[in-house]
Amino acid sequence: MHGWRPEDAPGYGWPLGERSWINPSPNAPTLSMARCYAGTVMLEGTTLSEGRGTTRPLELFGAPDIDARALIGEMFALAPAWLAGCRLRECWFEPTFHKHAGQLCNGVQIHVEDAHYQHHAFRPWRVQSLAFKALRRLQPDYPLWRDFAYEYENDRLAIDLINGSPVLREWVDDPSATPADLDALALADEAAWEAEREDFLLY
Repeated sequence: MHGWRPEDAPGYGWPLGERSWINPSPNAPTLSMARCYAGTVMLEGTTLSEGRGTTRPLELFGAPDIDARALIGEMFALAPAWLAGCRLRECWFEPTFHKHAGQLCNGVQIHVEDAHYQHHAFRPWRVQSLAFKALRRLQPDYPLWRDFAYEYENDRLAIDLINGSPVLREWVDDPSATPADLDALALADEAAWEAEREDFLLY
């Protein structure tokens, strides 16, 4: 862990210029992906492409049948504070394999590699949750949740397995649920986790 400086920009734990990035997975090619992953991993439980089959897996998401520009607008209308610390950009991409392979997808890239990135403000789980909510509001009947065996589990939807419960999915699918409602559900667990890990932090 020599040289690990979690509070220092721009690396925030990754000593830029001192270490080479070595992919821990074929779909983990950059530090930006690592920053986004706590949110974009949820895409595995959806029908949206998580960018596998592109050069930016798990930094972008999309599908042939969504309007990314409208989606970003709806995200800002719903909870602009949740989008702090990053920039969202409409993009087009064509996966060479996996979901929507060979199809032109309209999508959103989450930028966390430039001067707009704010390490302590960026909340990837909320960013991705908000994208799901915005899509549900724009296209209420969109077949968002992917029903398949995930991580050797056959009895629960992958999105519920990833999140540890159906709370996130139910919030997305409830037309009356607001961002404040999800905060109310999540903040207590987040505070408990921060308190639990405190005694184990070495740096």
